[in-house]
Amino acid sequence: MVISIFVILVYDTAVERNPKVLKTCRKYLHWTQRSVFQGELSTAQYRALMATLNTTIDPEYDSIVTYTARSPDMVESSTLGVALAGPGDIL
Repeated sequence: MVISIFVILVYDTAVERNPKVLKTCRKYLHWTQRSVFQGELSTAQYRALMATLNTTIDPEYDSIVTYTARSPDMVESSTLGVALAGPGDIL
């Protein structure tokens, strides 16, 4: 049985690393706002994502924060202003 987790990922990286981080995140998660992604991943996918990002960033300068929940139903969100994208949107 594959267990999935809902992940919200937020990153703040140097400009020169932004494209690599963005590309990596898009392979696994849905873009929701500039440097924010969300989606459901298996534990293995989450580990693979974090391992790839760990080799991409400079831990002395960059920051990636993830929030996890057992289900997207366990997270409530609201948007003020323009909603840039959602989980079903294709970019």
